[in-house]
Amino acid sequence: MTDTQKSIILVGCGNMGRAMLESWAACECVKPENIHVVEPAEALRNKLTTFGVSIYSSADALPEGLKPVLFIMAVKPQVMFDVAPDYQKYVDGGAAVLSIAAGIGTKRFEKAYGASTAVVRVMPNTPAAVAKGMMVIYTNEFVTEQQSALVEELMQANGAFATIDDEALMDAVTAVSGSGPAYVFHVIEAMIEAGIAAGLPDETAKLLAEQTVYGAACYAKESGVDAKTLREQVTSPNGTTAAALAVLMKDNALKNLMRDAVAASKKRSEELG
Repeated sequence: MTDTQKSIILVGCGNMGRAMLESWAACECVKPENIHVVEPAEALRNKLTTFGVSIYSSADALPEGLKPVLFIMAVKPQVMFDVAPDYQKYVDGGAAVLSIAAGIGTKRFEKAYGASTAVVRVMPNTPAAVAKGMMVIYTNEFVTEQQSALVEELMQANGAFATIDDEALMDAVTAVSGSGPAYVFHVIEAMIEAGIAAGLPDETAKLLAEQTVYGAACYAKESGVDAKTLREQVTSPNGTTAAALAVLMKDNALKNLMRDAVAASKKRSEELG
């Protein structure tokens, strides 16, 4: 696929759209001049000028004759199908539609655009902004190998990616990795507050909590050792870590809380669909 054939449209550039765009603009898979961003909010458009991409306020402003291989719908789920008709001509021209919306299945896009529409669903997460995202991909049967390869290139620029063959799993994916950064941010928040309560200065507590979570996550991923074993390695009998874990692990409290949180997120994703 040549560079000109890799033209893409990004519809919406809020938090998640911008997070993905930051890595795309810096990667070699698509040249910035072949990325066309449609964002109606002037304040958000003003934040995109450093990326070297083309920026438009509406679909009507896109260049005549543009033939994208892919257009990415990064708008809120509740307005998705209000703006979808503006991009019908690109579907008719062979473009695949990529959605990052939680809960909206491929069948709804096939209904909106036509039964043989090429649809890709991606569940990203916000660490994509620093190329540390977890991007999970599902494609329907109409997505071509070239389109699929481009999607994987784009997602890899944002971090790690995985593919799933069963679309029904996307609700669980949403609950674990899509919403997951918020869980981790809350843990960091709680650790900072606990550190301050234990007497640490605010900035010291913040540094300790952030670096500890970051370092532990990197170690868990790069060591090749499972999380249970890593936990046991850090926990000396009757030591300080054991005392803390006796609280966190009592009656499986934390595991049960996380299981309930993921179940609630999964249920909401199902409801949105």
